[in-house]
Amino acid sequence: MAVMGGIIGAGIFMNPYLVAQRVGTSSLILGVWVAGGLIALVGGFIYAELAARLPVVGGQYAYLREALHPTVAFIYGWVLLLVIQTGGMAAVAVTFARYFLELTHWPIHDSIIAAAALGLLTAINCLGVRAGSRVQSAMTLTAIAAIGVLVLCSFVFGNASQISWQPVLDEPPSLHLLIAFGSAMTPVLFAYGGWQTSSFLAGEVRDPRRTLPRGLIFGVLGVIAVYTAVNFAYVRALGPAGLAETTTPASSVMHALLGVRGAQFIAAGIAFSAFGFLAQSMLTAPRVYFAMAEDGVFFRSVAWVHPTTRVPVIAIALQGVWAIAIALTGTYAQVVNYVVAMDCIFFGLTAVCLFVLRRRGGEAVDYPVPGHPWTTLLFIAAQWLIVVSTFAHDPIRSSIGLGIAAAGLPAYFLWRARSKREGRA
Repeated sequence: MAVMGGIIGAGIFMNPYLVAQRVGTSSLILGVWVAGGLIALVGGFIYAELAARLPVVGGQYAYLREALHPTVAFIYGWVLLLVIQTGGMAAVAVTFARYFLELTHWPIHDSIIAAAALGLLTAINCLGVRAGSRVQSAMTLTAIAAIGVLVLCSFVFGNASQISWQPVLDEPPSLHLLIAFGSAMTPVLFAYGGWQTSSFLAGEVRDPRRTLPRGLIFGVLGVIAVYTAVNFAYVRALGPAGLAETTTPASSVMHALLGVRGAQFIAAGIAFSAFGFLAQSMLTAPRVYFAMAEDGVFFRSVAWVHPTTRVPVIAIALQGVWAIAIALTGTYAQVVNYVVAMDCIFFGLTAVCLFVLRRRGGEAVDYPVPGHPWTTLLFIAAQWLIVVSTFAHDPIRSSIGLGIAAAGLPAYFLWRARSKREGRA
């Protein structure tokens, strides 16, 4: 459930229209979502093996630290806090707020609702992992139920299908078509993002060598099925052209099928889904900041663990406060453009860790990556091609993200020097 809750957020309710704008046939639209799911599945296998080989608190941070270098791990944690996690959380919080206000019509700005949601989830997770898990599981089940109703209604109440399997391609095979397909993969992989965050909890669950790999693999397979089904419903009801014209495909489908009530129902599902994604984010990523503090390269107070709940309260609060600041200032809209580039850089680097750890040897694992090294190399290539395309599409904001990452280098050496001085004292 943690894996599915980490993936199924606002992306599936917003990104399909971007895909339809970049590839114009039913076959290509659905094909992009299946291809994105396969890449995410390979990533799930990679992270499953990494979790089995290094079942420690910090997940991706720990893999980079142990396999590559502590400096690389610190830069990841730095970017996670300042760009990837908090920027994405702020954007999803505002998405939740907008759909929540569609239901309530309260005369209040969406940034206030977003900040309130982030604050509430921060408080819940400070009470302990168990409390946060219950909230996330409830929201994830509600989102899946809403998606199920959407798919079912599209078949029961829908008119003639708008899907056309001919032509398969909207232009002859060419480099331009390949670039368009790759461009469409960017919002798809963004929507599939989140499966990796469950590995952050490896040090806090029972039998992580078996539990986490199984959860990652079956969780990603479940999301592929859900995403493919809901996109089939979108294309069936709206057609490729209609899907490309609406920025809220779920609401458009339900409004066409069941009127205003249908649109309100799916708006509630979207709000719950976004809330569940925030719960998952709050539950997992602060363990990275905790691990950094334990390594002496971040504020030591962040490593403080509550004596009763045994959770890093200050680490959770730090992330929540920064995400609230982004939501209130509106900078989340600028952050989203370079979140993908920074995220994919470290996805690729983390996959490189598998080559290093396998070369070192160790115990056999229950879930080795099938087709390694070719499948792992394919995953790395896909991630870094997205980085290149993002820099080509938006060089200014992508460069800002890279600049934030570079700023982490002097910060790392300053904290390391301070830690050494305190160790000698």
